[in-house]
Amino acid sequence: MSQEIKNLPADAFERVHLDSTQAERISKPSVSFWQDAWLRLRKNKAAIVSIFILVFIIIMSFVGPMISPHDAETQTITHANLPPKVPGIEKLGIMDGVGTLAGKEVDLYEMKKVDTYYWFGTDGLGRDTFSRVWEGTQISLFIAFIAALIDVVIGVAYGGISGYYGGRIDDIMQRIVEILIGIPNLVIVILMLLFLEPGVTAIIIAITLTGWTGMSRIVRGQVLKFKNQEFVLASRTLGATNGRIITKHILPNIMGVIIINTMFTIPTAIFFEAFLSFIGLGLQPPDASLGTLINDGYKLIKFQPHILLYPALILSLLMVAFNLLGDGLRDAFDPKMKD
Repeated sequence: MSQEIKNLPADAFERVHLDSTQAERISKPSVSFWQDAWLRLRKNKAAIVSIFILVFIIIMSFVGPMISPHDAETQTITHANLPPKVPGIEKLGIMDGVGTLAGKEVDLYEMKKVDTYYWFGTDGLGRDTFSRVWEGTQISLFIAFIAALIDVVIGVAYGGISGYYGGRIDDIMQRIVEILIGIPNLVIVILMLLFLEPGVTAIIIAITLTGWTGMSRIVRGQVLKFKNQEFVLASRTLGATNGRIITKHILPNIMGVIIINTMFTIPTAIFFEAFLSFIGLGLQPPDASLGTLINDGYKLIKFQPHILLYPALILSLLMVAFNLLGDGLRDAFDPKMKD
């Protein structure tokens, strides 16, 4: 082996010159915590697709009733129970207005002499399902976002105070939370209906009465984790007030956890509203929400399945998209998931 090394030519080796000025050079650009989270979120294809789906549904919930040629509340009995019919697509043999009558497939639009198109068909009262579905989606999203916003405000404030001050204050506040957690939401809804009429207000109050408890416990745990960190102790030593420490030091560090939990709170509120409306404890006809529309379609699923199909599809997309986005945000904000 040593003989082989001696026989190597002198030009087989190249001297490497090290530049000491480049020793501390940072090869990657410096990014903030939020920029780093966004870069990692972009790599999650499911989360990005979910964002596009949510944006599309939210936009359509406002634009849909405007672009529809029919009003959501207008009743035309002669146009009742029409199947979907879309211009252009009807030539492909789908959504062509053909339905089943007495065991035979017939063009119901031609039979009833209807010279207009209903993109999602009509219900039993001749109302345009397309407009009603998007208006119902708008109401369901409104209830969910308002309930989630109230949950965040109450939960963050309650959990932050409980975790930061600790001691007897923490003990008393946590006992109250444990009592509220033990009360089923459905019981609270029924009690709300004894004092309020079924509707948006009753649902929002019922969801928020106990919905904030989960957020408060998560925030409390995070505050307990950060309040004794060195940067908080240094700020307190320099004379910072409790309010400044909470708002300037602790809250920014737990903002990622708050956002993640909110992403899971919104689909829970959407499903709870749909469930209440489906069993008759939520919105009441003629008001439309995803729950009331699914309830109407469930009654006619054997004869007019399209009435159930569209609101159920939108509800499923909202649930899946919010949960996938929540998973993506959890991975993006978790420092352990860094490459």
